[in-house]
Amino acid sequence: MNIANVLTIFRFILIPYFIFVFFSNSSNSLYLSVIIFFAAGFTDILDGYIARNFNMVTKIGTVLDPLADKLMLITVLSCFTLKNYIPMFIIIILLIKELSMILTGILLYQQNIIIPANIFGKASTFLFYISILFIVFSKVLGIILLYSATLTTLIAYVNYFFIFMKKRQM
Repeated sequence: MNIANVLTIFRFILIPYFIFVFFSNSSNSLYLSVIIFFAAGFTDILDGYIARNFNMVTKIGTVLDPLADKLMLITVLSCFTLKNYIPMFIIIILLIKELSMILTGILLYQQNIIIPANIFGKASTFLFYISILFIVFSKVLGIILLYSATLTTLIAYVNYFFIFMKKRQM
């Protein structure tokens, strides 16, 4: 287990902390939970940097890293949906996309095929992070950005589908 993988596991640990803080009765629970979310995002950037620049990329890391990201994002958006900060259809779209990608990823992993994140997936994740930040300070702008993130995630999904079909033909 290398430091990049430890940081990824740390992101899994942050998920229940986010939920606990988000639903706490603290007057600043929204702000504190968003800080936890961004701490997870920072560790994602850090573990990716460490893994690539210090030759610590592992097969398990390439699977766990995006899984941690997906679970954190789904958790955050689910919590925001439960408190009516965002419309439910966004989490439904994201859940369908992410669950199908997780299941496909598991099947591909068993066949030693890994489809790494690409620019569309990274752009989608970035837009979700920015939209969540903006929802805290400007709900209208945050929702507009969230719609953009949702559209980008659909584009990423179609792109991943084409990559999957190409890899299956190999």
